[in-house]
Amino acid sequence: MSGSAEETEETYSTMFSSLKHPARRKILRMLSERSMTFSQMLDALEIPGSHLTYHLENLGELIVKIEDGKYKLSSFGKASVSIMKGVEEVPNTQTTKFSLLPVRWKTLFTVFTIGIILLASVFCVQYYYYNQLSNDYALVKADLEKARLQNQQIISWNSAEKALNIIRDVVQIDTTKYQTTLLRDSIENRSDLDAVVEEILHYSLTTSESKIDLVLRFRNNHFSLCKISLIEGIPPFDPIYIQPQPTGVLEAARGIIERYRSVSSDPYLEDMITLLASTTEVNTEQTLGNVKLKATVYEDNAEVILMYTANGFDYSTKRISLVFQQHVLQELSDDWFLYTISDAPVNVSKERAIQIAKNAANNFEWTADGEQVTNFNVLAEPVSAVFFPHPRTESLTLVPYWFVTLHLDKEYPGGVNSITVGVWADTGEVANIQALSSQVGT
Repeated sequence: MSGSAEETEETYSTMFSSLKHPARRKILRMLSERSMTFSQMLDALEIPGSHLTYHLENLGELIVKIEDGKYKLSSFGKASVSIMKGVEEVPNTQTTKFSLLPVRWKTLFTVFTIGIILLASVFCVQYYYYNQLSNDYALVKADLEKARLQNQQIISWNSAEKALNIIRDVVQIDTTKYQTTLLRDSIENRSDLDAVVEEILHYSLTTSESKIDLVLRFRNNHFSLCKISLIEGIPPFDPIYIQPQPTGVLEAARGIIERYRSVSSDPYLEDMITLLASTTEVNTEQTLGNVKLKATVYEDNAEVILMYTANGFDYSTKRISLVFQQHVLQELSDDWFLYTISDAPVNVSKERAIQIAKNAANNFEWTADGEQVTNFNVLAEPVSAVFFPHPRTESLTLVPYWFVTLHLDKEYPGGVNSITVGVWADTGEVANIQALSSQVGT
């Protein structure tokens, strides 16, 4: 017989022997009303102390002794009291009637009563194991939470190591020359990005002459952003690098992407490196396969964008970008790995999207200061339509989309001077339409 079965039989035995003895039944009834000390029970029962000790020992698991020295009923004890109330506390008149019954009916009644006792006993045992399962569930839940926190800590350690790899090996800042401090590390699930786990680490790099602020972002444990800011010091400034950095924007960008490939091994970086190596002029656009390079220089600032392109349409959200100020890298971001491209075709041309937007504007209205505005004029020109793919049903899948801006002939209530219309480029359906005021940029 297994251990659990032996325990069950022992519990039944204790329960039945307790119910048969009047002194133990009285102890159970007293404890069902309130917890009592040994002395209190001794006074109530008026029996020798050795007898009470004997009865308490025989009650076994039906009672428990608590910290203040008092005794109380266990869950089995409570069930035993319930059985007593159902069997012992039968009115005398019923007992008299029972004695007059034929033997056959007495036998049936006795069997029925025993059946009730057995069912109640089974219920008690099941209740005990249910409580035990509940306790086990609580322990498992606590262990899972502990494991989650430990896993989160492991993620943090892993990201911190990757962050330092980006700072040292990609951006090439010499951290040995700085006092490097991790100021903050936060992790959250981005519900707007299909529950992507986003971790942001905030570092401070300090010397006697300057203080640099670095923010690094990881999404699903993949590098996503490095932003560098001078907090203290006199610009223009150069961070202390492991080795001298090129002053040319394209050369600097190529070096950064090559070093980034060495720590990430993402295949999409190969065409980017080839494209950067073959391009010599800024303010131009070059394409290789599904990668388009757009390098722009304006005054002391420069931006290099490597975006996804297909069939003559640019999916600019899926990209890697580098921002420079006076040849110093300010920001490196990678959202290429995060997004996928929908297989939806571009069925709506720019001109058709503009016409769809104008038709939608004919039935459009807005409310300003309690006034319903329905009568307005849309100018034929200027009008713009920008191909700007973004998610439709899946938050990380880019679908072809036109963003159309229609200008009005004057400023209308609410300061409205333009209307924007979003048109899905595969179906021609209007995704949204809204009025914009002159105080809000388009």
